[in-house]
Amino acid sequence: SSDLVNLAHRFSDIEHPFRIANMWPAAITLGAVTGLLTFMYAAVPVSGLARPVLTERKADEHHAEDAGVMAEPPDKKSLPIVRIPLDKQYVPVLRNNRTVMYKTAYFGSIYIGLPKPQKFTVVFDTGSGHLIVPSKKCEVPACENHNGYDRNLSDSAVDLDHDGNVVPADSERDQVAIAYGTGEVVGEFSREAVCLSSHDGDSEGTALEKHADCLQVRVVQATEMTDEPFAQFEFDGVMGLGLESLALDPEFSFYGQLMRLKRLEPLFGVFIAKEDRDASEISFGGVDPDRVSSELQWAPVTKPEHGHWQLAVRSIRVGNETIELCETGDCTAIADTGTSLIGVPKAFVQKMHWLLARKVEDDRIPAADSGRHPDCREEEGPEIIFDLGDGLELKIGAEEYSRPAALRVITNSTGEEQLICRASLLPVEEMPALGPKTWILGEPVLRKYYTAYDWGKQRVGFAPAVQPPPLEPGSAAAHRVIGAPSEDVPAPTVVYIDQ
Repeated sequence: SSDLVNLAHRFSDIEHPFRIANMWPAAITLGAVTGLLTFMYAAVPVSGLARPVLTERKADEHHAEDAGVMAEPPDKKSLPIVRIPLDKQYVPVLRNNRTVMYKTAYFGSIYIGLPKPQKFTVVFDTGSGHLIVPSKKCEVPACENHNGYDRNLSDSAVDLDHDGNVVPADSERDQVAIAYGTGEVVGEFSREAVCLSSHDGDSEGTALEKHADCLQVRVVQATEMTDEPFAQFEFDGVMGLGLESLALDPEFSFYGQLMRLKRLEPLFGVFIAKEDRDASEISFGGVDPDRVSSELQWAPVTKPEHGHWQLAVRSIRVGNETIELCETGDCTAIADTGTSLIGVPKAFVQKMHWLLARKVEDDRIPAADSGRHPDCREEEGPEIIFDLGDGLELKIGAEEYSRPAALRVITNSTGEEQLICRASLLPVEEMPALGPKTWILGEPVLRKYYTAYDWGKQRVGFAPAVQPPPLEPGSAAAHRVIGAPSEDVPAPTVVYIDQ
């Protein structure tokens, strides 16, 4: 019934990434705009994260032990690759004082300012275009447990107004307001030295000359931050890795600046581990060949002027049924590391829940006295298949898209009970620039497929991900897992319906 479908997606958990609306001189007004995508939080702890790995890419080498090294043509200049392990954090989502799901966050460390680099943990978000960290000036509660950027510690900072003009450090400053779903950040600007690893003691000139992972980029220093999401998560800020048109100015675009310097390949790769015991990873300057099971298959970015890693979708199938919404070939999908769910056009969410909901058969229900509950990730369900053309199909199974806990539906008039497995889907609001048929390839896709983002050729590559081998006994993990829930599947949510 339609009641079951409504129940299947009533617990939406929508977070939005940062989007710039507008800005005005002297911070006398704030601008805000509703974001497009969900924010899949990614965070690195303040301490305890492994140092990024900086490796030389050789034209004639391809050794499995050199994670991230890829073979290049003989005439290709050797360029480094930087791999950053990511920590993971869980934050519970409560409904009526009951945990119904968890938000997840993956984050890694960067360093701002020289000669005393200041360490920040950031989300690497392909759905936004700016580098944002808290300022030491920020005194709101959301900033209390985060590292704050201290202008006085940096010899490399140049203070700017919104037009990029240099201003005195202690003068009244322009500010920008950045809105994202349930919260907002207000901040000032500077041009700063930013590095992907620590180069303590180096001057800006030395670092920019010697180290390929250092560059100058404009940074937004937040002087105000809302509790949602910063009070909940350990990460300090966000590094936007969207295309350059998402940024206010090209100098705000971290990867755009890297590409202009031509010191790293204009390519980065993302691996999201399936199990918490393994470290997720982002690599700058190339992909990790040990994390892919085949050659990458590429899909070109469509409408890059909008700034998103947006791909044309030929068709979408659920099991053997082709979705009518995309039969005309005008659907698109955005590959977004900042989204925790698969995003579905809002007008089609209800139908999608119908297609993916399924009943748990009686012989699959554990005995009442066992203390166990069915895990919907282990219950068979139809695949979601995104056909991106030229033989590239992304197949997402019930293990990836299902909520672990079932829904126990009790009919009041008869007392009949059914256990229903549901999908976790994100309703995507229509945006004029992107149209009403935009889907989001979020964390469920990224766990199954390694993704590579080719800035130079404006394309996205996919290959089935390979999980790392188990750690040797006594080996230290390269990442932390924060707030991990119990491995026990929660009891089903109980709802009563009238028929």
